[in-house]
Amino acid sequence: MFGAGAMTNSIPEIRGTDLMFVIGSNTTEAHPIIAMEMKRAKKNGAKLIVADPRRIWLADIADLYLQLKPGTDVALLSAMMHVIVTEGLHDRAFVEAHTTGFDDLVASVQTATPEWAETITEVPADDIRQAARLYASTEKAGIYYTLGITEHSHGTDNVYGLANLVLMTGHLGKEHCGMNPLRGQNNVQGANDAGASPIYYAGYQRVDDPAAQAKFEAAWETPLSPTPGMNLNVMMKHMGGLIRGLFIMGEDIVLSEPNTERVEAGMNGLDFVVVQDIFLNETTRFADVVFPAACFAEKDGVFTNSDRRVQRVRKAVDAPGEARPDWQILVQLAQAVGYPMPDYQHPSEVYSEMAQLSPKFSGISHERLEDNVGGLQWPCPDPEHPGTATMHTEGPIIGKAPFQTIAYRPSEELPDSNFPLLLSTGRTLYHYNAGTQTRRASGAIAKQPQNFIEMSRRDARKRGLDDGQLVQVSSRRGTVIAAVNISPRMKRGCVWMPLHFPEANTNRLTNDVGDPVTQTAEFKVCAVRVQPLVQAAK
Repeated sequence: MFGAGAMTNSIPEIRGTDLMFVIGSNTTEAHPIIAMEMKRAKKNGAKLIVADPRRIWLADIADLYLQLKPGTDVALLSAMMHVIVTEGLHDRAFVEAHTTGFDDLVASVQTATPEWAETITEVPADDIRQAARLYASTEKAGIYYTLGITEHSHGTDNVYGLANLVLMTGHLGKEHCGMNPLRGQNNVQGANDAGASPIYYAGYQRVDDPAAQAKFEAAWETPLSPTPGMNLNVMMKHMGGLIRGLFIMGEDIVLSEPNTERVEAGMNGLDFVVVQDIFLNETTRFADVVFPAACFAEKDGVFTNSDRRVQRVRKAVDAPGEARPDWQILVQLAQAVGYPMPDYQHPSEVYSEMAQLSPKFSGISHERLEDNVGGLQWPCPDPEHPGTATMHTEGPIIGKAPFQTIAYRPSEELPDSNFPLLLSTGRTLYHYNAGTQTRRASGAIAKQPQNFIEMSRRDARKRGLDDGQLVQVSSRRGTVIAAVNISPRMKRGCVWMPLHFPEANTNRLTNDVGDPVTQTAEFKVCAVRVQPLVQAAK
């Protein structure tokens, strides 16, 4: 909608904001450094709105906490838009100058009253009004979100709703504002920038754009397909059929992808699997070949963080054994199969080629980064450009940004009599993603030794469960054993589990249904039942 898939503003800007709207992000546990900036801003007087089904730590210091039912974000955001347009709180000048489709949006939210949203979200209508008024009437207001917004069967609509709020209030192109997706891993932004995507070459140049295709064909001296590829969730469903082999880099898909039994069946149907990683993991059990990769401290290169900041990474120690930097493995593999890959001597040469082909990065190089300790933020179109801390200062870079009409629809799988509880998943402070690294750290294991399921005291009592008791958690796809964690953070009827434990893999439960646009799986909502182990055995 804005023309770039990244934070519109910078992390240091958070401390100068007047209002933070945090939705679908357990920031203190998943992004603790960014959360520190949020805490500083709060101490400096900023207002804080938190919307999350689980009472996360930030909710305890929030000025307004909206404990919505999982999967009802569109209803909440539509009602906020309704309040803003019906009370005339939108930025008329910004809407007129920089957007299209506003009248259609206004028509689409006419019936999305806070009272209507309350029946769906379980958030009081007056709180929804207060949130809309606070956000719209504050000059420096920023939105911060992550996987709690995107990992739904309507994740795209969730993002559209947030972008609509930004556009109608004019909170774009100004410091301390914007729309800010917090990236889930240390270089996930950089991986996307470099073209690790089924629809983009490096620099977000679409593979089905004839001009981009011609440019990369000329540079790489090989014909390229204009057909967008499959994303990860779609690939998982074609393993053993259309897809006969996989090359997996730095991803433990057996642990991290939803509906694990289906993933394992697909892996068993493949003809050939290569895994490239720094440790053995659950996925390497299926590998025919394992390439040992160097970790971040064992190689040179650049990382790009959530706010588009490209920073140098320098080798501190030698890699063990035969482990090599990822780029060396890929270059040597390409050469081994006969592709005329250049004989790069250093990752700076690889980055230089990418920058030459990608206008967003044309002014960034390893050499410039040596003199910029804080890194450079793209867009950075030439070597004299200082980098861009705040995007869209002249309006959306695509010209006029289109409003998107959205309509609430329930999540694909809701509770019933057999599976009466609504499960959501996420990360904890002590472990990271698939636990490939943190599950090898004795301190982290001591803090959090086993999988657990958070539930309200009422739900636990109803089932005769005690804190710490082992239970069987089942969905329509699988079963795992976890320890009960009775928690005041949980809504009645909702439970929550982390995803770090291979011996009790939560993703055996989760639903792999995808968003119709992005195909991102619905990790955040599925129906489960919880039973004592003895009862389950009977």
